[in-house]
Amino acid sequence: MELILQLFLSFAKVGLFCIGGGYASLPLIQEEVVNRFAWLSMNEFVDIFTISQMTPGPIGINAATFVGSKVAGIPGSVAATAGFVFPSVVIVLLLGYLYYHYGNVGPIRGVLNALRPAVVALIGNAGIGILLLALWNREEPPVSLAQTDWIGVFIFVVSLAAIRCKFGTIKTLAASGLLGLVLFLALGITPP
Repeated sequence: MELILQLFLSFAKVGLFCIGGGYASLPLIQEEVVNRFAWLSMNEFVDIFTISQMTPGPIGINAATFVGSKVAGIPGSVAATAGFVFPSVVIVLLLGYLYYHYGNVGPIRGVLNALRPAVVALIGNAGIGILLLALWNREEPPVSLAQTDWIGVFIFVVSLAAIRCKFGTIKTLAASGLLGLVLFLALGITPP
């Protein structure tokens, strides 16, 4: 029962501070589940976050559900998911009440606009961490050319080009997974 409560509280903290959407929640979730409690390894975390992107629904909620399931089964999934959404529900209800009664959201909008650079920094930091893990199988620099996963680099470049050409997220994910499978099977290389 203590683990279930800790999952709820950890994801409530993430949900309270993940201003900017699901991608902004990535470093906060990582801090809780990988660094603080060591419920998952970094590789497991990246796998869960990847699965969260491929399944329907918001990324942060999906990640909370998958982490909760991995850590404590169905009760863990319910606790982590409920914890993640609880702060948002309370905040939206409160802001809705204030907006309805006062209608002046200028100061609130000013605060949210001021938070945008911080959200971009959080997303960028998370992206760099995942890039290091995806292309060099390392969580921190330094990296070297000898350690580079060249198939991963190829898939990254192709995926980036596909996204820039508006190929579509779902099609890009599916095509990348298929391309990775074909390349790994054709070259007889097992993924790191």
